[in-house]
Amino acid sequence: MNELRTFALAVQFLTRLPVPAANAYSPERLAAAVRYYPLVGALIGGLCAAVFWLAHLWLPQTVSVLVAVATGLAATAAFHEDGLADTFDGLGATGDRNRALEIMRDSRLGTFGAVALAVALGLKVAALTNLTPTAVVAALVAGHGLSRLSSVVALETGIYIREAGVATPVTARMGPAGWFVVLLAGFALAAGLVWMLSPLATALALGGLAAGHVLMRLWYERRLGGYTGDTLGAVQQCSEIGLYLGLCAWA
Repeated sequence: MNELRTFALAVQFLTRLPVPAANAYSPERLAAAVRYYPLVGALIGGLCAAVFWLAHLWLPQTVSVLVAVATGLAATAAFHEDGLADTFDGLGATGDRNRALEIMRDSRLGTFGAVALAVALGLKVAALTNLTPTAVVAALVAGHGLSRLSSVVALETGIYIREAGVATPVTARMGPAGWFVVLLAGFALAAGLVWMLSPLATALALGGLAAGHVLMRLWYERRLGGYTGDTLGAVQQCSEIGLYLGLCAWA
């Protein structure tokens, strides 16, 4: 029951899906909920995949992909996309670390953030449109799940640089039990890609995901010296896009 409450809290934190977690909150449980981020991502991806499959029964694939991507945005209230936009606004607008962190706290959307959002959404739709319907379903579930695993890796291996923020309650290290849950979910998602597509497709997808993770982290860690909640969102988005591009290369 305790683990179910922890999972429900992870769903509540990452999505806008209605879950009975009103009495589940505690700072310790929210920190423990990090272990379930990949599973929550797979849940979001499964919802997007179901919407895509239903839409594709009557609509062209491009439209179906757009509807599926919009479903993910609605389910999460663009939680990670907001982090991507804020990261690009802060790092793109200035070379000064403190000024960049100040800009990233600003709720207003700037030019760099708007361009980053447009490019990110365009890449997702373009990549998924060029896959087979079966590959789109596999990509959505694995992409959302494994990209959350990518953000957990960034959280667990990086340094949190704000005194207080959205990510503050989840910055405590997971420990071996948490890593076991995270890696087990990641293995299951990767195995699902192998089963639905092929080992080569899975290797390219994971390579693309890793490239997105590494490139984004190199950029913000060099500039900021650590991570914020916004940069975790940026890692998730770049990892997800990287996975889709890897599958697109395979296709």
